[in-house]
Amino acid sequence: MILELADLRIQPGKQAEFDLAIRRGVAEVISKSTGYLGHQINHCIETPERYVLMVYWATLENHTVDFRGSETFATWRAIVGPYFAAPPAVEHFNLLEKTR
Repeated sequence: MILELADLRIQPGKQAEFDLAIRRGVAEVISKSTGYLGHQINHCIETPERYVLMVYWATLENHTVDFRGSETFATWRAIVGPYFAAPPAVEHFNLLEKTR
């Protein structure tokens, strides 16, 4: 399992609209993608324009090749991209340990 961590900075004052857009984008696009295992959306308390999207993929290629290389990636970006104040910072992680 691979964790994609996307640090998203959106335009000030657009939080309510972005909340709807990111939920829609995940439900309609990402969750239907090959290798999708789950997600979590976090909204920063101290910096209201900051979000962290965590998407769990079966393999790194499910995100970097299957999703990013597909037409559905363009759909995803059309839904959430208009709210970005800067390009997202995206990194991938291997699970070292998990509790629960």
